[in-house]
Order: sequence, then structure tokens, then C-alpha cells
Amino acid sequence: MALFRHLNSYLKDFYASQKTALLLTGARQTGKTYAIRQLGKQFKSFVEINFIEKPEAIQLFKDASSVDDILLRISAISQQPLYKGETLIFFDEVQCCENIVTAIKFLVDEGSYRYALSGSLLGVELSEIRSVPVGYLSIKETYPLDFEEFILNLGVAQRIIDSVRECWTDCRPVDPVIHEKLLELYRLYTIIGGMPAAVEQYVTTNNLNIVSRTQSDIVALYRKDISQYAEKDKLKIKEIFDLIPSELDAKNKRFIFKRLNEHAKFDRFQNDFLWLKNAGVAIPVYNVEEPKMPLKLAATRNLFKLFSNDVGLLTAQYADGIQAKILSGDLTINFGAIYENVVAQELLSHDYQPYYYNNKRMGELDFVISDLNGVVPIEVKSGKDYERHNALSNVLACKDYDIEKAYVLCNGNIRRSGPVIYAPVYMTMFIRRQTDCGGVFQVDLSGLV
Repeated sequence: MALFRHLNSYLKDFYASQKTALLLTGARQTGKTYAIRQLGKQFKSFVEINFIEKPEAIQLFKDASSVDDILLRISAISQQPLYKGETLIFFDEVQCCENIVTAIKFLVDEGSYRYALSGSLLGVELSEIRSVPVGYLSIKETYPLDFEEFILNLGVAQRIIDSVRECWTDCRPVDPVIHEKLLELYRLYTIIGGMPAAVEQYVTTNNLNIVSRTQSDIVALYRKDISQYAEKDKLKIKEIFDLIPSELDAKNKRFIFKRLNEHAKFDRFQNDFLWLKNAGVAIPVYNVEEPKMPLKLAATRNLFKLFSNDVGLLTAQYADGIQAKILSGDLTINFGAIYENVVAQELLSHDYQPYYYNNKRMGELDFVISDLNGVVPIEVKSGKDYERHNALSNVLACKDYDIEKAYVLCNGNIRRSGPVIYAPVYMTMFIRRQTDCGGVFQVDLSGLV
């Protein structure tokens, strides 16, 4: 079955309006290859070249003397005809072909065909790709399905989501029946997650055991990739990856290096954490010294929380039987860690870089983001006592920070109290980053000309 994804609309719009090639990056199993194959159906012909399945294809670019040589070789190994202006050529697993960037520059410039690329970040240095000249290659990060995509694939009507979005915009309560049903679906999402294979298995079978086996296979694949692609320190990277669930289950959720080694320090393990981040399988959320703009400059690199890239994979790594407990709302479950993981991955997929804030005097904020209006603190509360938030109150009362708005994501319905918006945790799907550079700006050169 074909899953609904916002990515599909993005790809369609991109190839309708842009002339550059597009590279989809991200962790394995997030649906990159499938999305491009679906896009290929809209072209008269679609050519797919996978550099892992066809390692001989790497030679296409190694000693080619011209673009014509490359196109001739593509035509030779392809079983599909090439039509000028109506063919999409897809290069998959491009991390295996170091010459792809140089080739794409000239292929796009030649202009006969459209090009798509896909590659995983697992242990791969993509510095060449990231420095590609503007105008030849655009890059799009791919993530697991977010909550909105998840419930649309389960059959929730778009009009229901639109009505809930209006409640978010107007800050008025959601219909109680819809509210409770969305909370139930949110708990289900914490079990299924957003990996396309897991979502598809649930939609077609409703069998959580099959979903769990699919998730276990993906976790095993990630661990195998660490062994295969990490050039060194494989055991340390695996240990960090395996510690993510237990570290999030701890009281303050901050990653404690001493759990790796009694004498462990960040400097020794920094590259291992970066490997997991670049592989797309972990989300580091760094501490900021102050909740002030720009947050990136205030980040403390040796203090961070480490989340899983997908909440379904996270819960799959916990003890057996947790799925049934989550669905029943069992109060013995640490929903705080699970909810925070969903919020972290949603914020990241909505183009935010989430941080957190921890200060001995002020307290700790779960997340801090920035938008057009400044810094926005976010607290995630899984219990009933969500109106108690000492750290948030302290930060809002500090005039130096001048924070106009804050979110408390909880199980309650939406309402506003001063600068604090109490919103159901499922409304994280509406927290989306908007950029505005100010439009047209003409500098005044009077007196200088």
C-alpha cells in the first residue's frame, strides 16, 4: 500500500518548479527510496541505479571523459528508454560513489533529464555533497512519519485535523470526544512510531506483534550498520546506541557518561555521538546556558539528552509487554520520557533545532526553540498536575529573557493562561517553523553616491 506522506507533495512541487537535482538523506528505513520510486511513476520513464546492488555502476563516473560518456553508459546499463525532458534518473545509495557530486553538476547543466539521489548517513562523510555548488543539487532530510501523517494513514479525516488546527490557532477547546480519541491515537503512535514499514504493517494487519518484529529488525539493522560502516570505536557507538532507552528513563534524562565508563569524558566520546547523529538514528538535544537568541551560540556541547530517531523503535527496545501498558494508560509507565521523545522528533522534522535549559537556580525546561518572535520554552507533562511548572514560571518571570510565549504540552485540552498555552501533546503536530527574512529591503545610500 502507498502511505500518505507530506514528502510526496514536496517532491512533486520540487520537480515542477526546480531544475536542480534533489538528494534525499536520512536514516535507513525512513522511506527515501520508496518516495522517489513513487515520484518516478509521474515520468514517462524511470531509471534506477543502486550503487550497492550494482557496484559495477560506480565505474560509470570514474573514467568518463564527458557528460555524453556518462549518459551513454547509463543508457547501456538501463533497461528503460531515456526521453529528453521526461525521464527521471535515480541514483540510490550514493555514499558508495564518491564521484557522484561532480557528475551531477555536469548532468544537471547538460539538461536532458531530471535527477534524484538518495543515501544514508550511516558512517558516511558527506562533506563533498554538502559543499556542492548552489544551483545543481538541493538536499532534503527525510524523517519517520510524524503524528499527523500517522493518523491520516489510519483513516482520520482531513476535516477533523483541520478543525483541530483551528482550535490550535484560536486557542479554543477541542470537542471532548475528538480530544480523547486523539490522545488514544497518540498513545498508539508512541508504540507504532513513524517508520514506514511499521506503520504499513499496522495499517494492513492491526497486529502489534508483527509491528514489534518489524521494529526489532530495524534496530538490528542499525546495530549491523554500526559494525559495517563505523571505521573505529564500533563497540563504543553500539554501547551508546543501546543506552538510549535506559538513559531517557532516568530521572533527569540527561546522558551520563559514567554509565559508559567510570572515567568517561565527553572529549573521548564526542565523535561517537556525532556518528549516531549523522547516521540519523539519534537526536542530541543540547543544553543552553541561557534561553536567549541565538540559541546555537549558547549551546553547551558536553551536556545533552539523547533521543531515538523514532519513538516506536524506542518503545520496542523497552521490556516486553510495555505496548499493552501504554495503551491502557498504566501509570507505572514513564510516559514523560516517551512523550519527550515524540516531541523531540516532531520538532526536528518540523525544521526546529530543539535545545533544553537547565539551571540550578531556575530549574530545567524540557525544550527550548526559537521562532520569528524569539525564544519559546516547551514543557512536556504526562501527568494530571501539568499546571505546576516552577522552572517555566521562573524563566517567564525573568525580565532579562523577555519571553512572550510558552507551551505546556499535556493530556489536557487547550487553553491559555497569560503567556502559557496549555495544549494537548498531540498538537505538537501544529508547531511548525516559519521563516521570514523580512521581504524586500532597499538600503538607503543617500550621501554615499
